[in-house]
This record gives sequence, structure tokens and C-alpha cells, in this order.
Amino acid sequence: MTGPMGGMAGWEMLRSMRRGNDLSGRKVGRQTARRVFAFARPYRRDITVFLVTVVLDAIIGVATPVLAGRVVNEISHGGHAAVRAVVLTAVVIAGLAIADALLSLAQRWYSARIGEGIILNLRTQVYDHVQRMPLQFFTRTQTGALVSRLNNDVLGAQRAFTSTLSGVVSNVIQLVLTAAVMFTLSWQITVLSLVLLPVFVLPARRIGRRLADITRESYQLDAKMNATMTERFGVAGALLVKLFGRPDVEAARFADRATRVRDIGIESAMYSRTFFVAMLLVASLAQALTYGLGGWYAVRGLILPGTVVSLALLLTRLYGPLTALSNVRVDVMSALVSFERVFEVLDLEPAIREVPDARPVPRGAGRVEFRDVHFRYPSASEVSLASLEDVAMLDRTASEPVLRGVSFTVEPGQMVALVGPSGAGKSTTAMLLPRVYDVTDGSVLVGGVDVRDTTLASLRDTIGVVTQDSHLFHETIAENLRYARPDATDEELWAALDRAQVGDLVRELPDGLDTVVGERGYRFSGGEKQRIAIARILLKAPSIVILDEATAHLDSESEAAVQRALSAALTGRTALVIAHRLSTVRDADQILVLDKGRIVERGTHDDLVAAGGLYAELYRTQFAVADSPRPFGEAEPVTTAPGAELVD
Repeated sequence: MTGPMGGMAGWEMLRSMRRGNDLSGRKVGRQTARRVFAFARPYRRDITVFLVTVVLDAIIGVATPVLAGRVVNEISHGGHAAVRAVVLTAVVIAGLAIADALLSLAQRWYSARIGEGIILNLRTQVYDHVQRMPLQFFTRTQTGALVSRLNNDVLGAQRAFTSTLSGVVSNVIQLVLTAAVMFTLSWQITVLSLVLLPVFVLPARRIGRRLADITRESYQLDAKMNATMTERFGVAGALLVKLFGRPDVEAARFADRATRVRDIGIESAMYSRTFFVAMLLVASLAQALTYGLGGWYAVRGLILPGTVVSLALLLTRLYGPLTALSNVRVDVMSALVSFERVFEVLDLEPAIREVPDARPVPRGAGRVEFRDVHFRYPSASEVSLASLEDVAMLDRTASEPVLRGVSFTVEPGQMVALVGPSGAGKSTTAMLLPRVYDVTDGSVLVGGVDVRDTTLASLRDTIGVVTQDSHLFHETIAENLRYARPDATDEELWAALDRAQVGDLVRELPDGLDTVVGERGYRFSGGEKQRIAIARILLKAPSIVILDEATAHLDSESEAAVQRALSAALTGRTALVIAHRLSTVRDADQILVLDKGRIVERGTHDDLVAAGGLYAELYRTQFAVADSPRPFGEAEPVTTAPGAELVD
């Protein structure tokens, strides 16, 4: 305890007031409360022990002032018996102090055990659940808002079983015991002592509302500064600032927001100090009244001197619980709201689920079949939350179909290329195969088995994907490669890198496989990053490979190196290639031309050019110089005109 009322009790009340304005009008259903109690069931034994320690601690808190008053009474009586009584009472007080210290340690241990356990369970459940959400969930959701659910809201939920629960139980017990003892000692003094309570609580609430306003503004400014730093400190953002020459403007904008945060900090500090000063002043005045009236009663012989001391000490333990319990609804609501926000994410249904009787993809399966596949992207209301997108209401409008009756077959070892205008549905078609999305109608089969009936693990092992911007984590090269196969040895990593035409480059690095690739792989060029990604696929050794514009945006030299790496990756494997360059598809066993979600042409390169359809039109308009066919993996001649590529 600090001061007449105790600094911690006062701070808890102030924090409640600051949250109260944010929670005004907020209601939490009984279902949420039931789920909270169900969630706490594994910790019921720890919670019971924790509450017992809280109760015992509250009883000791009331017993100590009563014993202190008894010491004063014995001293005033004098005599040999008084000495013995004083010493005995002092020993009891010392014992209670030791017990209080041990109980405090026990409370902290159980509080940490319960709280950290809840944090662990909540975070792992939310993280695991979010990983299973469809890709569109991530394209719509603000990353910062999602991370906040795993941090701020999980901590808020944890607080329900630690500070809120213990605070309510402790304050109720302490208030009841303290008031009962004080009324027993002197109801007149007790009533007079409580007269000043409204003088403190009412102005404190006004201060709390003002603090809520400036705190909310501070949070908003902090969020904007964090967003600014996240964007500008990323490689792409930093490059944009440098290229457009605006570091001074950026610094000035940041300084303006930081200055306002400083001003708010000063204002908040003064309001907080004013609050605490007022709290201490009112409590001190109440104590003065107690000493004054109690002393007058003691002088007249109506009560004992020790009773006055006990009342004054008990008063310090009365104001704290009263003010804290006056805001208990805010404490409980804030904790339940945090739980509600976490449950909101957990209640989002993953679009991709594994059926109970799922079976593995047949070993070595290489046959791919699309049967009358239709697909539309889910609406925002099906895959996202308004609170995660920072919008008032999610769009419930169903999107237009992206694929309309797509059917084709890829035999084992064949390469089929998908070409067509931008938005034709090429990438969507490919992403249905590894179940990044599920078909709206029709079916996709691998090895004769509908992908919706297979185990997700076996499907991932069967299919490998290389995209046009293959992602590398900010980890070592070895860790990025082992993401495909955790048990791979260093020799296997080097073998995969060599086959991907990037082994010599990695050997030249000072740290070799232990080189950290940098955020999103920015430490490497586009071609080098693609070849490391191809090495990852080679290490995985899938029987089916999807190339989603794996050579897009590369210069001729990098493309040639990547093409050689891809040649090794595709040897003996079924390949579905989304193409934007002729060199990638000219030797495909079959070319599928998509337009507006339908396959409008299919055949070889020569057949489609001769047919004079959409493929021929794309070929004529995109290639100024016709180059002769060559084996897949051979570098494209540098004589190819700029822009010589099929439109994606």
C-alpha cells in the first residue's frame, strides 16, 4: 500500500475509468460468458487455490489494523500484563506479515501460471485457426488488427482470470470485513468517514472521461506512427522514399505526430497526478475526521484510544475497495469484450476443411483432372470480419464467377500451359489444385481422387508451387529450404541448390547455408531468389509442379538461369504452367487458352497459331519477332523485342 488509499488500488480504478468510456453501451452475451467459463475449466483447481490465497490475504489485511489498535489499548492500560500482551500481539502481527508475504508470492505464482497458460492456449488456438483461413482472408484483413488480436486482446482476456477476478473477490471480502469491523467499533465514525467518498468519486469520473479522450487520441496517433514506420522501414517503402526524394517531408510528418504524442503525454501525466493528489487529499481528510471525531470520543471515554487507531487504519482499506468496486462492471466488461474479440476470430469458419474420412493422395500420383469446374470468390462476409478490415459493415454481395465450366486432363509427366488475357482465371485455376481455394461446383482430381477427399498433408506433399514472387522468410537459406522438408541434411540442401543453378552463388557467401536472406529475400536478386525457391521445390520432390509465372519480371540472363533450374525441376513430373512468355510454353504437350473463365482454345503452339484464334492474336500482337521453337530450359534469344510476352 502506498499512501492512505494505496497507489495500486487507485491506479486500477483510474484505468477502469479510462476504459469505461470506450465500453459505454457495449453488451456481451451470456454465450460469451459461458464460453469463458468453459475455457477456464482446465485451470479450475489453480483458480480455486488462487482465490483461497486472495481470501486469506484480505482477512489478514483487516486483522492487522485491529491488532494495531489492541497494541495501543494495552499500552494505555500499562502494567506487567500489558507488556506481555503487547509483545504477544506484536508477534502475531509479525506472523501475519510473514503469512501475507508468503500468500502474496503464492498469489503471484498462481496468477502467472493461470494467466500465462491462458495466453498460451489462446494464442496457439488463434494462430492455428488463422493459418487455416482462406487466402482472401489475408488479402482483406489489416495485418496490424490481426496481430492485435493475438497480443492486446489475448492479454485483455488473460486479465479476466488474474487482476479482475482476484480484484473483485479481494475487494468484496475486504470491503465487507472492513465495514463490518468498523461499524462494530463505531458506526458514527464509520458513517462520517464515508461522507467524503462522493467528493472524490464524482470528480474522479470526470477526470477519467477526459483521460479516456486523450488516451484514445494517443492510441490513434501511435497506431498511425506504427503504420508509417512499418511501411517506410520495409525495403519497398524505403526504396520509394529514396527514389522520390521525400525523406525531409516524411521526417516532418512523423515529427508532427510525435510532437502531439508528447503533448498528450504531458497532459495525461498532469491529469493522472491531479487524480492521485485528489485521491490522497480526500483520503487524508477522511482520516483527519476519523482522528478528530474518534479522538473526541476517546477523550470523553466513549471509545478506547486503540479503537481510533484501528478505525483510521481500516479506513485506508475501505476507500480502495469501494472505488474499485464502483467500476467493477467496466473491469468485467473489458475482459469479456477481449474474450469476445478473440472468439470472433475463432468463430470464423475456415473455407478449407479436411473431411473426417480423408485419404492420402496415391503415392506418386501425377494425373490431374478438372471436371466442369466453376468457381467464384467468396464474399467479404464469408471470409472476413468488419473489425479486422476497419469498416462498418462487410460486403455481402456475391462475386461474379471466375471460372465457368473448365475441364481438362493432364496425364503423368505431361506439361500443360495456361495462357490468356489478364483476369482470365489462370492463377485461380492453378490454385484450386493444392486447395488454396475449393471449387464452387465441379471437381478437381489428383491421381483419380477428388482433392476435397484427400488429406491436406498428402496433397501438400504431392504438389509443389513456384510463383512469380516466391517468398523467402527472414531466416537462413537452410531454414528456408527446410521449410519444404525439415529432415533434409546439408548434403541434400547443397544437391538441391546445385540442381537449381544457385549452389555456386551460395558457396561464395561468407556464411553459406547460414546466410540470412533478409526481409522477403531482398538480399538476393529476383532470379537468385527464384532459383532458391526452385531448390526448395526440388528438395520437396513433388510429383506435380505448378509454375505461376515463375520467370515474370526477370531480365534475360536471370530468366535463362531460372529456366535451366526449372528444366531440372520439371523432369519426370506433371507440370501445370501459367505462362506469360512464349519460351515457357512453346513445347508444352498442351496449351489451354482461357478467356473470361472458359477454355476457348486448346492444342499445341503450332496448331493454335495456325488456327488463327485468340492465341494467334496474342502471339501476333505481343511478339514483333517470331523465334523458332527450342527445348524448354534453353535461354531466350536476346533479339526478342521488348514486351515480347503473352499477356497474363
